[in-house]
Amino acid sequence: MIEKHKIFTSFFIFGLLNNILYVIILSAAIDLVGSSTPKAIVLLADILPSFTIKLVSPFFIHFIPYNFRLWTLVGLSSFGMLLISSTYSFKIFGIILASLSAGLGEVSFLQLTHYYKEKNSIAGFSSGTGGAGLAGSFLFMLLTNLLKIRISLVLLSFSVIPFGFIFVYYGLLPPKIIEYEAIEEEETIDISSFSFNSTIEKIKPLVIPYMISLTTVYISEYVINQGISPTLLFPIEELPNWLFQTYRDIYVVYGFLYQLGVFISRSSTIFGFRFKRLYVLSWLQFVNVIICLIQSMYNFPFKTIWLLMIVIFYEGLLGGLSYVNTFLSVSEDIPKSRREFSMGSVSLSDSLGIVLAGLINWWLEPKLCNHQVNIGRDWCKTG
Repeated sequence: MIEKHKIFTSFFIFGLLNNILYVIILSAAIDLVGSSTPKAIVLLADILPSFTIKLVSPFFIHFIPYNFRLWTLVGLSSFGMLLISSTYSFKIFGIILASLSAGLGEVSFLQLTHYYKEKNSIAGFSSGTGGAGLAGSFLFMLLTNLLKIRISLVLLSFSVIPFGFIFVYYGLLPPKIIEYEAIEEEETIDISSFSFNSTIEKIKPLVIPYMISLTTVYISEYVINQGISPTLLFPIEELPNWLFQTYRDIYVVYGFLYQLGVFISRSSTIFGFRFKRLYVLSWLQFVNVIICLIQSMYNFPFKTIWLLMIVIFYEGLLGGLSYVNTFLSVSEDIPKSRREFSMGSVSLSDSLGIVLAGLINWWLEPKLCNHQVNIGRDWCKTG
């Protein structure tokens, strides 16, 4: 029982630390590039390097020991946050380094679940990544909206967080406990078989049941988060000033509510909840896109911010459910001999969805904002 709790706790912390910087960067998007610049710039800088790592990792990651991966992601993320907190000319490069770290970390920790009791480790990692969203968005909102601490100082303080990986990996995580005899009954892994063509053949069976559904969910939710939500604004004088003092604060609060929903749903398997119809989540999330688009363009159907905040929270619930249930399905359906590889490969899906959403948002957010200005609602042009 103690070992079970250690596994869950270790992977929870891995997920928390791996994703919290990604969330902080997205929460700070409007501060990093300003209200008049599409937030897609930050989104793409924050996800393209991560996506690239996930895209190429099936072809080489098996050659790199886990401890070397760990030290690499600590160095990349810590140095990246130092650069982000510095002058503007270094910010984008810092975001790129932090993104490389996040991609390497997600692939590595999902693959590492293969060597432990998978339901405990996957549940822990998924819950931790959800917790990262909640903790990161809340801390950023608390430190900037409420405590009024300077943005650069807040970003600098997060550069020490990645060193927690070292403590967990060497001090808390139990030794690998995979049942090797179970693997011997399956197809034995041959390192030399990882050619380009054979790797593609291993990925193909994962596309339709797992990867497409997760990708489409992430396209929808990040179109909402970075493309539409910066234009989902209401008169600031009608909002409580203890929370909303500028229009920029609305964007930060939306981010927190989304991450709250993600945390709850990514933690749902702890309580035995499973949702196996993954494509239903894709369609429900697309409905949210339509609702938010109509709201942005016509200020309808919501006349107050509070109902819209519920929609953003619900959007996070759907995204988190899709993530955790996809990887649990992989762990249940794929033979042990291919499971480590499959976990890393399917992790490409969420990043692919975010990249595609970023490309859409580069066009969409300015279009929506200009439309609002033309009808006399110029709040999206203010900070």
